[in-house]
Amino acid sequence: MMKFRTEINIAESPDKITYQDKIFGLGSCFVTHIKNKFNYYQFQNQINPFGTVFNPISIRKLLQYAVNQRFFKEKDLFYHQNLWKSFDLHSEFNNPDKKDFLNTINNKIYEVGKFLKTADWLFLTFGTAWVYRHKATGNIVNNCHKVPQKEFDKILLSPNEIIKELNEIIRLATSLNPNLKILMSISPVRHLKNGFVENQRSKAHLITAVHQLESEIFYFPSYEIMLDDLRDYRFYKNDYIHPNELAINYIWEKFSDSFISKDAIHTMQRIEKIRQGLAHKSFNPGSTQDINRLNKLQADIRKLQEEFPWMGF
Repeated sequence: MMKFRTEINIAESPDKITYQDKIFGLGSCFVTHIKNKFNYYQFQNQINPFGTVFNPISIRKLLQYAVNQRFFKEKDLFYHQNLWKSFDLHSEFNNPDKKDFLNTINNKIYEVGKFLKTADWLFLTFGTAWVYRHKATGNIVNNCHKVPQKEFDKILLSPNEIIKELNEIIRLATSLNPNLKILMSISPVRHLKNGFVENQRSKAHLITAVHQLESEIFYFPSYEIMLDDLRDYRFYKNDYIHPNELAINYIWEKFSDSFISKDAIHTMQRIEKIRQGLAHKSFNPGSTQDINRLNKLQADIRKLQEEFPWMGF
């Protein structure tokens, strides 16, 4: 039998995710795809509550806010293009009202700190080792917010600098929750705006740093699956940069096989069946057959909610 691709075989994780577990995550837009899967299958999660974040320094800073319950003050914001903004936060927090901005982000910090204390897993997905340093303050920013590029220096973090940040992330997280299991991955999204060579240098620095950590962490090879297993542009969106739905589903299957328990997989199948039933459009609404189908569907939902009270359909 001829083979036309190399498939990555991922060993089963000794620790599995169950429906009793709470999952917290920070990182690039790829971790948001994982969030969408967790939401669809009704896992307890809080992923990217601060919006998308790409580099290790910004991830560490956001975790510091949550762990230390350090709240934003007016001095942490700046006014630009008729909006209040923060260099540490995603543009989704931008707000014309300063008080609303502070209330929103500080409530989020409180919620994240509370969730982290009882979380079982911390997922981190790193997108790039390229960072922008604000010349006026010397601070690395999470988002430039369309401030002119001349106000920033572009820097490539070295593997040693990244290792330092990752160790601090681990220290912060486990100081709040010593039982937290930490899973890291490198985003398969290519940052080609930096250039092809520059993107590969960035990913190489991230991969090198993660694999030189002395702390015990889990690693999921999402980048490697995309680049070495799915080596074809049919697995990309039309921009040829982001994985398409087919690729995301494939990577999710690999993740599920390795990290999700068999009991949880069974529950996911039950949820899938319910979602398909809810999406079904009857050709004969109100018929005995349709009423029986809907009653069966409601009974299945009630049974799931008795086992997992947080679920909602």
